[in-house]
Amino acid sequence: MLKTDWKTIRQPELAKVPFVFSTSEKNRLIISACNSVARSSGLHIGMRLADAKAILPDLCVQQDSEDRELKLLKAIGEWCIRYTPLVSLDLPDGLIFDCTGCTHLWGGEENYIREIKTRFKSKGYTVRAAIADTIGTAWAMARFSKNTVIEANSQKLAMSNLPPSALRLDDVTLEKLRKLGFRTIHSFSAIPNSNLRRRFGDLLLLRLMQAYGEIEENFRPLDVPEPYQERLAALEPIRTRVGIEIAIRELLNMMCNRLVGEGKGIRNALLKTFRIDGKQQAVDIGTNQATCNVDHLFKLFEQKIETIRPALGIELFVLEVTLIGEADTSQKSLWTGKTGLADNGVLELLDKLAGKIGSKAIKRYLPQERYWPERSIKQTNDLKEIPQTYWSTDALRPTQLLSKPEVILVTAPIPDYPPMNFRYKDDLHIVKRADGPERIEREWWLDKGEHRDYYIVEDQHGKRYWLYRSGHYGADQTQWFLHGFFA
Repeated sequence: MLKTDWKTIRQPELAKVPFVFSTSEKNRLIISACNSVARSSGLHIGMRLADAKAILPDLCVQQDSEDRELKLLKAIGEWCIRYTPLVSLDLPDGLIFDCTGCTHLWGGEENYIREIKTRFKSKGYTVRAAIADTIGTAWAMARFSKNTVIEANSQKLAMSNLPPSALRLDDVTLEKLRKLGFRTIHSFSAIPNSNLRRRFGDLLLLRLMQAYGEIEENFRPLDVPEPYQERLAALEPIRTRVGIEIAIRELLNMMCNRLVGEGKGIRNALLKTFRIDGKQQAVDIGTNQATCNVDHLFKLFEQKIETIRPALGIELFVLEVTLIGEADTSQKSLWTGKTGLADNGVLELLDKLAGKIGSKAIKRYLPQERYWPERSIKQTNDLKEIPQTYWSTDALRPTQLLSKPEVILVTAPIPDYPPMNFRYKDDLHIVKRADGPERIEREWWLDKGEHRDYYIVEDQHGKRYWLYRSGHYGADQTQWFLHGFFA
């Protein structure tokens, strides 16, 4: 049993003593799982705990939890993604693999199964496995037969001598089959479908057709793989930085060769590493434009290799492209000679900086046709977006503009004169030099008459500020604000 194996791995002393898991059902305690020692003494799942203790007074009992099987099986299923990207849960103690295109990496189907069984047994689990064309046949052969690999299109022959319970039927249907003397699947599989349905219901017929491949069975993988994914299994566990670098470059070469043929490039990519101790790690990168430049993409991953801890070794690398874009993969030599954001060198530099300080620290702004300075620009995440207007360069503007002007206290002599001093964050600044005013009004269709008078001032420390007075001098609503800083 899965749960008892799991518990024995953590408490080896339980291997030689009878122990069970118990749960409450209809106001009584029953056995939900028991180890091989307990089963050999006559205990079984569904048995009342009181009866079990009457048989074995020294029985070791563990309290079961409602979702223990699901959590345990899901964790094991995620670990098994190293064998195939498509793993599905089969509660209470099974996993279903879609191993299409994977077995050759282990030298064939026999070696594939042998590797899986050896790894599980080395960890302390009891495991059975089989490969077949259908889920139903593989499930049956793993539990009721010693044949591990079923040849293609031979499900009926393989299933013929198995008992009806190999079809995953309910207890009521199994009891009907037993009473009528059907001991094998072959004994009733030739009966017309209409008769089977009338006598035993739809489930029997459904399970037969699923096992034979006449009806497709639903398969829900734990982790749906990205459409653009490459996998690289290591012949020996990788523990060095050089080995990790070689694996990353190999994955990038495979992925970029694929994308070049489709005229696409990588925008975001995720590298997953699977260690032999069951731990998974992941690092991601992002680019400002779609690219298939392997050297550039490798350098982005190279910055994050130090965060990967190989421990006892990494046995599988998976590269997933989570965001792609259209890319011009021809004439790379034409990149040189371009300027600004048209130069791929600039874009690659931005990618490197984003990998070190985070993509949120890098921002691009475009001009807007608005008069208020804080509204005359807009932020964009698209490096290819074309401005709808030109940057205004006819007036001096501060290096740092506050997103929201801050109120200051000002001493000023007469109208249209710059301030003599101002107080900002409890510091008094004595104005030594000033230039202005520069009047900026709002758009004519907004609040007519509202305007600002801006001044460039320099304090006693040689620092320059951009101040403005809102409203007409002497009016009740007049206020002074600090709006920016000059370098």
